[in-house]
Amino acid sequence: MRQTLLHVALVVRDYDEALAFYVGKLGFDLIEDTYQPEQDKRWVVVAPPGGSSGTLLLARASKPEQECFIGDQAGGRVFLFLKTDDFDRDYTRYVEVGVEFVRPPTQFDYGKVAVFKDLYGNLWDLVEHVPDHPLAERF
Repeated sequence: MRQTLLHVALVVRDYDEALAFYVGKLGFDLIEDTYQPEQDKRWVVVAPPGGSSGTLLLARASKPEQECFIGDQAGGRVFLFLKTDDFDRDYTRYVEVGVEFVRPPTQFDYGKVAVFKDLYGNLWDLVEHVPDHPLAERF
């Protein structure tokens, strides 16, 4: 059996500002941006470049009760983990384009990691695993 986590829905305030961050700053690929007239929303899917893992579904808050989750989908914990094959390259590029890091690069037994905020405040780990880590070659 083979299964893959396909999408993670990320509640956003505005599709275009979210695309400017994820595609413009982080360099994600835009996979789909399709208007859904029956619901007056867009189906917007982005993915890390070269990735074979899941994608983000950028889901605009459509009800007032959803708006409070924008930027706080994990209650202040790191919510998403972005694996890279070259930590220093990506960290440097992200700093250059103004991505805000809230924890500096740190080397751990499992690899190098730093924590950044997305445009809404959700926390992300940028991580590169050491070669012998179980996840190093998995994705």
